[in-house]
Amino acid sequence: MSEWFCAYALHTGLIREGDDMAGAVLSAADAAPCAGVNDSDIILVAESALATAEGRVVRLDDVVPSEEALRLADRYAIEPRVAEVVLRESDRVVGGIPGYLLTLKNGTLLPNAGVDHSNAPAGTVVPLPVDPDGSAARLRAAIRERRGVNTGVLVIDSRTHAMRLGCSGVAIGCAGLRAVVDEVGRVDLFGRKLEVTRRAVGDCLASAAELLMGEADECVPAVLVRGAGIEIREERGIPTIEASACLFMGAALHADPAAFDRQEKTE
Repeated sequence: MSEWFCAYALHTGLIREGDDMAGAVLSAADAAPCAGVNDSDIILVAESALATAEGRVVRLDDVVPSEEALRLADRYAIEPRVAEVVLRESDRVVGGIPGYLLTLKNGTLLPNAGVDHSNAPAGTVVPLPVDPDGSAARLRAAIRERRGVNTGVLVIDSRTHAMRLGCSGVAIGCAGLRAVVDEVGRVDLFGRKLEVTRRAVGDCLASAAELLMGEADECVPAVLVRGAGIEIREERGIPTIEASACLFMGAALHADPAAFDRQEKTE
């Protein structure tokens, strides 16, 4: 990490279906105090805005709930059409609480499979981008083609965390940087070697960006980070782990090994 670190809010205006996301980001960066995009900058983009531009908006009037969606909607007090969209987007439904289904999707545990009600036009919901890593890579390539600069790109979301109140940022798509850095082998302040520590660089940057993006009507779907001291490299993707290796899921499975068999499948 460098000695200085700057994050700039990129005010793009409202993003609509079919919009040129790269063009919106570049125009907003030109107008921001950062005065454009430079080599080694990192662009962080909100998943809902990116998914909207990619045409992922779902009109609920077009959704017919299945029997499974109706059952889950009744059990967890969810609008049946929303439950159906969540089912379609999930790899697996683990359970839920009133208003939310807890799901597995793309190797991560998240509420409602990332289907977003907020910042969506009336009568619609916005699922996550189909391929967040691919979306990040395409945006990175478009910025490089138009401006000749080598940047990193993160697609980010806001999530709750176990036993914590409130949301923070999490990276769900990555291109141009290493999202998780292995610190194993380094030494701590007292000379002991680190044995398991991995630094979630992407998630840390996402949380910093969330402070500028907000969750309401700020109209800041992208943030430019400069001076992070993070190497820009030809790399994409975010490592995940199996449920059994996760501290939270693993503890639950250890306490009740049959729990996974009782989870509600979407297949």
